[in-house]
Amino acid sequence: MSKTSLAQAVALATLGASITLPGVAQAEFIKDSKASLELRNFYFNRDFRQDNAPQAKAEEWAQGFLLRYESGYTEGTVGVGVDAIGLLGVKLDSSPDRSGTALLKRDRETGRAQDEYGEVGLTAKLRASRSVLKVGTLLPKLPVVQYNDSRLLPQTFQGGHLNAMEIDGLTFDGGQLKQVNQRDSSDYEDMTLTTGAARAITVRSGTTSDAFNFGGASYKWNDSLTTGYHYGELDDLYKQHVLSAVHLLPLGDKQSLKSDIRYARSTDDGASNVDNKAFGALFTYALGGHAFGLGYQAMSGDTGFAYINGTDPFLVNYVQIGDFANKDEKSWQARYDFNFASVGIPGLTFMTRYLTGDNVDRGAAASEGKEWERNMDIAYVFQEGPLKNFGVKWRNATVRSNFGSDIDENRLILSYVLPLW
Repeated sequence: MSKTSLAQAVALATLGASITLPGVAQAEFIKDSKASLELRNFYFNRDFRQDNAPQAKAEEWAQGFLLRYESGYTEGTVGVGVDAIGLLGVKLDSSPDRSGTALLKRDRETGRAQDEYGEVGLTAKLRASRSVLKVGTLLPKLPVVQYNDSRLLPQTFQGGHLNAMEIDGLTFDGGQLKQVNQRDSSDYEDMTLTTGAARAITVRSGTTSDAFNFGGASYKWNDSLTTGYHYGELDDLYKQHVLSAVHLLPLGDKQSLKSDIRYARSTDDGASNVDNKAFGALFTYALGGHAFGLGYQAMSGDTGFAYINGTDPFLVNYVQIGDFANKDEKSWQARYDFNFASVGIPGLTFMTRYLTGDNVDRGAAASEGKEWERNMDIAYVFQEGPLKNFGVKWRNATVRSNFGSDIDENRLILSYVLPLW
């Protein structure tokens, strides 16, 4: 979609509230509706430290407006509703030599960041019993496809998604995505496969896909154990089977051990050479406000991990910058979190982690690939007073590698969510 002003976004995003419906049916449609406006101010600085880097740094500052509307459902056996989202990004600071942060849309010819960009998305929804079908703009979050929301505006998709919970404990998801609008774009386009780094993934020239088919289910056996199987197919590019299990073991007063196990098998679908097995496990021991995590991830097969370009891969070692998903890569993660609510400061959180990967196959004539990444997040959300719901987050990352970019990165994110009704 072409860029739009915030006024247009607001008008279209609230369209659902004014749909003409019979009086009784419309009552629930409106009564159960909700809307909010998120203001997201984002400063991004990525300093490239390797020799002969094509760009010294990427640095931009922008303001985002995210209007979300969700209607209720009409009464009856099949309830009808509509969701809407209006997105607007505004440039505050940028220059041609510092663009490329993925905060702002860039001109395809000059590379210069545009002054503003945006999107309006509408989603029709039908509810019968405990099943919901949505068609239109989607933000999927499933093991085989997870939208990215790590910049100013979120990545969105066009398609259909059925979510069914007719059996207690069992959640089924299925559907098809047709096109994607990336986080720094206002245009929908066909989907592509993530390549680059040392993945050893090749794609037949010019191949894109206008169909990502997905289906799967998760089952909650009890309050401690949930398992799942999901399937995804990016037509002409790859097929993927994902198994997952999450178990929470209480260990006494304010103590627990969480186990997150994931396995994925990916193969080509005609226009690529995808062949990957990905195993990951993350164990987290919680003690009061403290959490200590240890993770391991292993890639095997002829290529690295496959996923739709721009999305978040379902990997335990996918972090702020890297995914540690190159050909034959083995990686470890050590993580520590602290929630200051445990010492009387609710809203303040801290996280730090370190990851190291090696055994990367860089080709017959190259040495073993190695990389590491260190992250730190500090965040605070005001809990009361005139600044209630105002959040401040600082994200810091350092990356070093013998086959990719060396990066020092800082992100400062100010956000405020204003409930409208």
